[in-house]
Parts: sequence; C-alpha cells; structure tokens
Amino acid sequence: MKSDDERVAIVGVGHSRFGKRLDVSMNELGWEAIRPALQDADIVQKDIDFYSVGNFGYWSEEILPAVTIGEYAGLTCGSLKTEAACASGSASLKIAMDSILSGTARIAMAMGIEKMYNSPNGTIIELIGRAGNYFWEFENFGMTFPGYYALYATKYLDAYNAREEDLCEAAVKAHHYGSLNPYAQFQKETTVEECMKSKYVSRPLKLMDSSPITDGAAAVILARGDIAKKMTDTPIYIESQGTATGTAYIGRRDEYTGLEASRRAADIAFRGAGLSGVGSNFDLFEVHDCFTIAEVMAYEDLGIAKKGEGINLLRGKQTYRDGKYPVNLDGGLKSKGHPIGATGISQAVEITKQLRGEAEKGRQADIKKGRGAAA
Repeated sequence: MKSDDERVAIVGVGHSRFGKRLDVSMNELGWEAIRPALQDADIVQKDIDFYSVGNFGYWSEEILPAVTIGEYAGLTCGSLKTEAACASGSASLKIAMDSILSGTARIAMAMGIEKMYNSPNGTIIELIGRAGNYFWEFENFGMTFPGYYALYATKYLDAYNAREEDLCEAAVKAHHYGSLNPYAQFQKETTVEECMKSKYVSRPLKLMDSSPITDGAAAVILARGDIAKKMTDTPIYIESQGTATGTAYIGRRDEYTGLEASRRAADIAFRGAGLSGVGSNFDLFEVHDCFTIAEVMAYEDLGIAKKGEGINLLRGKQTYRDGKYPVNLDGGLKSKGHPIGATGISQAVEITKQLRGEAEKGRQADIKKGRGAAA
C-alpha cells in the first residue's frame, strides 16, 4: 500500500445546480462548479498545474470545452478533454489523478460538464445511441439506450421473479434523496404508484425508471498527498481506481442480468485498495443508475448482493441512508440528473462531502470506515 504522501487526495469540490440550464452559457456553467472548488481548496487559478474536462456531446455550443472553459475561468495550464460516454467524468478524474502520480503536476483539477438542452430531444437520443455499436445496432435496428436497458430489465425480471414495482422502488429512493439535495434536477418525492402510472419508454422501463436529460457541471481539486495534508485537515484520498472495457455490441455479451466489465473494474479497484471485496468495508456507494435496472445490477456487480438478490435490497430498504449499504444518497442519476460528462465527477463530489460529514440534513451517511465507492 502507498503512504498518504504518495497518494492523491481530493482537497476541494464544486457543483453546479443540475437541470435545464438555459440561463447560462457552457462556460458560465463550468465556472459555477470551478469557482466553489477553488474556494473550497483555498487556492487560485495559477496554483493548478493541469486540468481535464469530461465531456461527451456534440449537442452543445462548444465542442472543445476544455479550451473555452479554461479561458473563461482564468486557467493557463495544460488541459485535456476526456470522452468515454457516460464514464467521461470518471475518465477526467483518472487523467487528472494520473498527472499527479506521474509527477507532472502537484495540483490538478478534474471537472465534467454537459449542456444537453442545447439540442432537440431526438438529436440527443440519437447521439447517446451512437455510444453503443452504431453500425450494427443503431443504424440497422434503431437501438437506443432505453432499449438496451429494457433488454436487461426484461431478462432480470424473468430470471429472478421480480416485478416492475420492484424497480420502481429504486425511483422512490432516488427521488427521496433528490428532494433533500439542493443541486438535484428533481426535488420532489414520488411513489411506486406514480412510477407505475408513468408512460413506457421501452417496456418494461417507464419514464420514472429513467434518468433525465440534464445540463450541469462538477469539479474536484486534486493534490499530491504531502501537499494535500498542508492544504486541508480533511483530505479525501483516492485509494484505487479500476477500469475495464466490454464489447459495444450487445449481441456478443454472454449474459443480460449484469455488466461483466463492471465486475472486472470493481475487482481491480478492490485489489488496488488491498481489499478482498466489498463486505463491510464501505460507508456508502455511488452507482450509475441511468435506469432503475442499472442500479439493481450494480448492487450485484459490486458484490453487495448475490446474483438475483439485488432486488431484495430495495424491497428491504437496505440501500437507504440507515440501511446496511447506503446507495446514491444524492438522488443518483435518476433524480439528481445525468449530465453525461459531469456525472462521474458529481459522484466524486458527493462521496467527498459524505466522508467529510458535509452532506445536507437527512441524507448524511453514518461514517465509520471512512470509505466510499463509486461505480
């Protein structure tokens, strides 16, 4: 295991309000996250040696946001745009962290941003669909991501005797915590009944099973461990990251009740942190709940539930704040919103706030182990 001085720590966080942000330009939205991150770390722009910007879309006014946002924010160091579809923010975090681990930066910033509402819904859905295997699936069969996850939901519900109402329990939980998060796109509670009455997007997934189109930005300031300890009394060390890539062609996947790449990435991250698995090693989790079925599969891919038993965690409310495995206490993608390039950074912001004990009333986890996991 590396010493604290050899690791990378988060020393500052910033987060914009998520939602339909036609009130600001892309550069202004980025500054909405960068400014509080700089203030939180108690630094100025010239202290940053490198920054990366996670961004997916050709749907917004700036195709090279790392350049325009950096100029607007007064950043003069080297920069890089990262794109990895829904993992674009997480990729930005990795690139910024690696710049410190390589010795080329002492202090770095990772941010993510998306202005999805700059384009019509149909264009947005098409562009997201291109994140799969465009030629075989989107062009030939019109497959979009609601369709992808509907296939998984259909298989999961059939294989494990689950119901659509069970998936709606994930939406209820998401909206409960979203209602307590001032940055969330949706801040209203919902019920299983309301979820079940919502329109089908791709059967069996309904509107209330689905994350929304979102504008938003988030930023974290990273520092080398020895520097981080001098900057703050609460450095949040990044113990490990795991990455894995699966096939983009859904027809080549071996099974449809989980994501094999997620399991491999989780295993790499756990081993990198010197852990044999999840067990009781974590105080909270952030998972990619782009659809309710995705949250359930993430429980199992992370190992907090056995195969086919993830739905039982929802039924027993074990992923609420006072449950055994608190998950997405910020409302997750479903309620907080899913500005694709910003999502992974937003998760890092949330875990940092939680581990510091700074989350809003009603959604602060009980921190005992001092560890949070994002998937």
